[in-house]
Amino acid sequence: MEMYEVRLSGSGGQGLITGGIILAEAAILDGKNAVQTQSYGPEARGGASKAEVIISTEKIDFPKIRDCDIFLSLTQKSFDQYGKNVKDNGIIIVDESIDTKSENKVIYSLPILDTAHNVLGKPMVTNIVALGVIAAITNVVSRNALEEAVLNRVPKGTEDLNKKALEMGYSIGKKAIK
Repeated sequence: MEMYEVRLSGSGGQGLITGGIILAEAAILDGKNAVQTQSYGPEARGGASKAEVIISTEKIDFPKIRDCDIFLSLTQKSFDQYGKNVKDNGIIIVDESIDTKSENKVIYSLPILDTAHNVLGKPMVTNIVALGVIAAITNVVSRNALEEAVLNRVPKGTEDLNKKALEMGYSIGKKAIK
């Protein structure tokens, strides 16, 4: 059985809830089972938020993450709040602005926010850049299924921008694992 518990965390408004939905849809397109849950503080936009996705080749009996295999964090606050319970052999992917306090895990510190904000000039695609990074580093979903899920979920007229964001994230992730 192959199962991954994935937690996406950041600030409300960074699109991580949508990112979780897209990741779950990509897993389903790959022929796997997936369940997605979400949580955000009462302050919503600007507060810490998280989306969790369980992806499995078998039936999923419990829809909550116990110890995640893959943890993404885009803000220091979300890292501090949600970064606990990552498995010993888990993968942590963070924006380069985050101080990981020398966690004893495999950590990829990458320019996710900078790519969305400064390279692409569109902060609204931060979540898509992050999904590309996750797919490249972990292979939790296929690149084709992820692209299809992204294009199914993004607003009409933004498809090209989101495809470019996904490609840039994938490229950043591939460079990180070399």
